[in-house]
Amino acid sequence: MNTTPSQQPKAVVLLSGGLDSATTLAIARAEGFACHALSIDYGQRHAAELEAARRVAARLGAVQHLVIPLDLSAIGGSALTDPDIPVPETPTSGIPPTYVPARNTVFLALALGWAEVLGAHDIFVGVNAVDYSGYPDCRPEYIEAFQRLANLATREGVEGEGFRIRAPLIGLRKEEIIRRGTALGVDYSLTVSCYQADEAGRACGRCDSCRLRAAGFRRAGLPDPTRYRETPATE
Repeated sequence: MNTTPSQQPKAVVLLSGGLDSATTLAIARAEGFACHALSIDYGQRHAAELEAARRVAARLGAVQHLVIPLDLSAIGGSALTDPDIPVPETPTSGIPPTYVPARNTVFLALALGWAEVLGAHDIFVGVNAVDYSGYPDCRPEYIEAFQRLANLATREGVEGEGFRIRAPLIGLRKEEIIRRGTALGVDYSLTVSCYQADEAGRACGRCDSCRLRAAGFRRAGLPDPTRYRETPATE
């Protein structure tokens, strides 16, 4: 028997508008959740991803899509929020300049607050610890630690059922993510992953995110629907 959104368990899904978060939303929907998508307008230079998030939320049937303005460019410290810090276009060692200080902690905290208000016990986030840029807040131990924090720091965690931080992509290769999303009907042409996409959402083809995305489609044996300004760099 089909259920209506009012009968389904609720989940908050962090939705950037990129490939991974779109796949995560599709997975949450496939698991039977009424999905409340949350995007953050944090002063990112690739603001076209917010329009992509709106497209993805609508296409994948989110029951609500909330965009919260929170300008992290005020503290800077990242190539994604400070225009004076260039986005690397060749591989780097260590944690790259595109790391945004405390971004996932801030985003998950907002998702946690909204989940408590909604009565949702599951929070989905599309972090990945295999094909990623080395960000410390994409690791399994970080997700486990935040879940402990969530259940220590909230009324629902102390008096209620508590929260589960769901990271279904955390151990998958990019090609595995793409295949999974494709099977669930994700239209990746709607997504924007590039760290320096132009206003039309066209990708540079050279940043770390573009390289990982293009390699994922090649390895998956699927056509890459990304709109590029120029030919993407090879691995």
